[in-house]
Amino acid sequence: MKGRLLTAAEIAEFTEHLVLEERSAATVEKYVRDVRAFATYAPDGEITKETVIAYKKHLQEIYAVRSVNSMLASINCLFTFLGRHDLKVKTLKLQQQVYCPEEKELTKAEYTRLCRAAMRKHNERLCLILQTICGTGIRVSELQFITVEAARCGEAVVSCKAKTRTVFLVKALRQKLLCYAAEQGIKSGMIFVTRTGKPVNRTNLWREMKALCAEADVNPQKVFPHNLRHLFARVFYGIEKDIAKLADILGHSSIDTTRIYIISTGTEHRRWRICTWSYKQQNPDSVVNEKQKRPAPSAGRPKKVWKR
Repeated sequence: MKGRLLTAAEIAEFTEHLVLEERSAATVEKYVRDVRAFATYAPDGEITKETVIAYKKHLQEIYAVRSVNSMLASINCLFTFLGRHDLKVKTLKLQQQVYCPEEKELTKAEYTRLCRAAMRKHNERLCLILQTICGTGIRVSELQFITVEAARCGEAVVSCKAKTRTVFLVKALRQKLLCYAAEQGIKSGMIFVTRTGKPVNRTNLWREMKALCAEADVNPQKVFPHNLRHLFARVFYGIEKDIAKLADILGHSSIDTTRIYIISTGTEHRRWRICTWSYKQQNPDSVVNEKQKRPAPSAGRPKKVWKR
């Protein structure tokens, strides 16, 4: 199959295309990063369908299924932009998980230890960022909307992925945010900024969080910013049991996405099954046969018979 070359100019045009489509800055950055990684993989920059399929297999050897699919989505988007639909490949099929691996789920106790470790390291900003993400469920890219004005009124208007929603800040968090802003001499605007006044960078935050692992005695595999958002989701759902409301709070368009956030660990799943089994063994009279619960097929309103 005849190949083609992927040029730097085309990548630049693709980047501009994403911006004009009003994709979020984080999405543009990710798509371009994935495209450049693919361009580096392709020998001499020449691309054929065989090259794309080989790259797909290469990714499968390194990354998890969800990560592979997100990378394939990036390069498929590029091929659509270039009008080369013949180069697009299928994503991997993923069966919906019943529970998540325990080694990747951050617990409330571990979150508390991370916050305390940050304070022991005199990193008040990091501790407050952890509390803000875990207390509101916002994304790292949405920290820029946590402003002095938002802390004063108790509401932050967040815009992300062409959607706008209101995030409520509880009183205790508001007080901490305003106190920190006053100490830093921040009178208005963003609270979490770098020394140059820019929003906190995802990469720097990731690095700072990883540096807490040894001090907090937490598995590094569990420690990354987005896991705090997952912890918020699980705690909220455990209290409210309202997945639709949770989807609105997290800014999800689909409840299917929200379901990923609230799946329990294997231990909890097994504990639930054991408790259910034990209850049935101890209370055999409470277990009613499903056939007894259901009404007979003929039950219900009797059919009206018309007489002549």
